[in-house]
Formats: sequence, C-alpha cells, structure tokens
Amino acid sequence: MTPPQQLAEQQSVDASAHLAAVPKQLFIGGQWIQSSTGGGPLSVEDPARGHTIAEVADAGVEDAVAALDAAVAAQPAWAAWPPRRRAEILRRAYDLMVDRAAALAAIMTAEMGKPYQQALAEVEYAAGYLRWYSEEAVRVNGRFAVPENGVGRIVTMGQPVGPCLFVTPWNFPLAMGTRKIGPALAAGCTCVIKPASQTPLSMLALAAIFEEAGLPPGVLNVFVSGSSSRTVGALMKDARLRKISFTGSTEIGRLLVRQSADQLLRVSMELGGNAPFIVFPDADIEAAVDGAMIAKLRNNGEACTSANRFYVHREVIGEFAEALAERFRSLRVGPGLELSSDVGPLIDGVQRTKVADLVRDATEKGGRLVVGGGIPDRPGYFIEPTVVSDVPEDARVLTEEIFGPFAPVVAFETEPDVIQRANASEFGLAAYVYTKDLDRAMRVAELLETGMVAVNQGMVSNVAAPFGGVKQSGFGREGGPEGIAEYLETKYVALNAGTPPTTEAIR
Repeated sequence: MTPPQQLAEQQSVDASAHLAAVPKQLFIGGQWIQSSTGGGPLSVEDPARGHTIAEVADAGVEDAVAALDAAVAAQPAWAAWPPRRRAEILRRAYDLMVDRAAALAAIMTAEMGKPYQQALAEVEYAAGYLRWYSEEAVRVNGRFAVPENGVGRIVTMGQPVGPCLFVTPWNFPLAMGTRKIGPALAAGCTCVIKPASQTPLSMLALAAIFEEAGLPPGVLNVFVSGSSSRTVGALMKDARLRKISFTGSTEIGRLLVRQSADQLLRVSMELGGNAPFIVFPDADIEAAVDGAMIAKLRNNGEACTSANRFYVHREVIGEFAEALAERFRSLRVGPGLELSSDVGPLIDGVQRTKVADLVRDATEKGGRLVVGGGIPDRPGYFIEPTVVSDVPEDARVLTEEIFGPFAPVVAFETEPDVIQRANASEFGLAAYVYTKDLDRAMRVAELLETGMVAVNQGMVSNVAAPFGGVKQSGFGREGGPEGIAEYLETKYVALNAGTPPTTEAIR
C-alpha cells in the first residue's frame, strides 16, 4: 500500500505508466492474444474527463468458445492438484496484489472514477479473498457416518463443480472478480471471466498477476466483449460449462437464469439492491451519520449495498438530515486521481442522468432539497452529493436502485411501520439498523427480508462472511466458508463395510 505520509505530500496520482503496462489482449490458455474476429478494439473511457485512456481487444463468439475450450482442457489436471499447491498459487497472487496496490488502485480509479483512497481499500479487500480462500482450499472436507441400520458406511466428499463462467460488473472491478475466482480456484474449478467493458483493465491486470504467480495455462481465462449477449449467450448453451456466477442488474440476472435452465447450470446471482437504512430514536445520531456516509457514499454511491432509503424516526429526522447534509456540504467533488477529492464521477452520462431524474422526481413530488442536486459545470460525469428530506412514498427513488450520491430521507413512527416499509421492496440484499437496544437490533434484523443486516455500522461486506441476498436480489453466497460450497458438488459413496451386530451380541 502507498504510505499515508507519501499520499499526504501528493496532490494527484499519475496513472499513465500503470495504464500503459496493462495487457490489452485476451488472456486465453495462458497466452495474450488478439481477437480472432478482426474487429476494432473497445475504448475504455475515463469518467472524470470523458476521454479514452486505453483500447482493449474485443472478443467475438469464437474467442469466448476458445476461452471455454482452454478451461475445459485444464479442468482435470487442476482438480487433481493437491489443495496445498492450489493454496500457494492463491497466496502468491495475494502477495503480488498487495505489493502492487498503488498501481492497481491507479488503474481502477482511472477507468471507474472512485477516489484513489477508496480504490486502495478495494485492492486490499479484493486481495483478502485470495488470502482467505488460500486457507480454505485445504479445508474441503466430507464426512464418514454409520447409517441407522448399521449396514455399510456413508462417505461424502466435495468435488469441484467444473468449468465456471464469471460475469463481473464495472463498479468493483477487482473485488467482484476475486470474490468469485478465489473460491473457484480453491475448490479446483477452472474459469472464464468476462469483465464489464467499461472497466476491463483491472481484471486484465489481475490476470497478469495470476500468470506471474504460476497459475497453469487455461485455469483462468479473460475476455472482454462489446457484444456480451452473443459471447455469454454462446457459452451458456455449451454443455461443457457447469456453473455461472453473475454480479449485476436484476434484469440481466433474470435473463441468465432463464438461459441456464437448458444446461441445468449451477447458478449464483448477486443482483440489485434497495437497502433501507433505519435510524431509531435511541440511536447515536453522530454514529448513524458516520455510518450513513460510508453506506451511501462508498464507491460514489455506486454499490448494490448502498443505503438507498433512509428511514429515520420522526423524533430525530430533523437532527439526522441536517447533520448528514452538513457532512455532504463539506465534500469535494472531483477526479478520483486528485487526492483532495471525496466523491468522484459516476460511470457514464446515462447513470448521471438517471440519478438527476430521481432527484428531480423526489423534489417535484414534495421532497425538501436540503443540499446538492446540481451538476457541476466541468468535464466528466459528476453530480453533487444530495440529501432530500421528507420524501413522499410515491417517489421513484424509494423503489428504484439509485447508484449515485443521493440520500432520500423519510420519517417513520413505529417499529412495525418501518419494518413493513423496509420490506416493501422486490429487492432484499442489505439493510442497516441503528439503535442502542440490543433486543430491538436482533428483533429487527430477524424480521428484515434481506440477506445481510449491518447493525450500528455502515459497512456490511467482509471476506469472512457470506455475501448475498434474497428475493429479486438473487441467490447464492460469496465469501466466508459458505462461498466455497458454491463451487463444490457433494458426492455420496455407499460403502459396503462394517457388519451390524447380531441379536445375541446386543443381548
């Protein structure tokens, strides 16, 4: 990691040399190759300035199939590798990520826009999945049991699912990759990865790290494509593929689930969110505002776990909204590579327009604009951090995922009321609860229809914990010991061994 004192002496980070060093080809079968389609390259844009910073190879269907060919060919040998050897590869990749954190963070900020310090934090978080699963690789266990009638023995074992396809999003271009790659490789699965075309450079840099760490050819393959529906669609129809893990929108997730049915693929879906952030009257308001800053503004608000609906008890809503607005006013909006920036640009103009429309809808329907709401007059896709209080129930922002630095604040009266409103969403990924009452905290956590609940903290993600949602937020879990189970099939062996005791022996 870059030392804090060194960062304090800098005004900005120059990413140009790091961007130039990233391979721009497809990584298939251990080789960096050009697209076989002969099409033009894909442009990668800096969202802070609106200009191209790199061009990468654009894969066609033939390239995608070649990536799966390589994964299938490598699968038997990789599955047979001793778990400790697989673990050592993951650990070496972890060490390389940590050593090159500054470069990886600069690349990520340049292509995605998040502030550099947050990018450094993502590198550390992403690398943590490789370290965690290097330790889990040697702990894949089965069981040995005596059946109830005493005849024979029951033996179970975990075996790798087989070749996997990972489709990762643009908002956390490293962490969403390692959260899938780590457990897959630990379990003995090979993989094909298609990163988002807006932010492919981070994943290509990660592929180079795995290559340097000694990962055998074909175990990890990466292609970028401007025609995701065609390339991913072709692989979904291939009987050799055994699992898909997707992080992204619920709309695309539904489509992939339908496509997975023909091959009966194992499926993990981490989809949209609409996280409620609930502040009870006994909460520590200062702590709640601190947590809200993280839960709302981490990653410029472009996170599926981002606090989307702030339900604050009527007794403290004024205090909370004003304190939050005051913190928002102090934020500097600017390019992520400028170290004084607290909030960077959104990923593109489409996303900025969506957030601006949600703010306009909320205020036109009666919400009170407390701070922000404007679009700075500068290049890039910036929008001011915004707080709107007294948001009416019919505002779109209470039902649609925001993906931006906009905090809508709504009053509530009673605990049953806020639970009902919090659960009145098709999504169920994360929720945040602030209260000093432990009984209430546990009661509300159990009643909320979400896969994760953060109590008195603004961060829910942890490499050692299962990440995932319910309802339209998907299914399957990533992280923790639960994460590797997604990449293991359970095989049962009925062993004809052991002799049941005779009646005489029992007597």
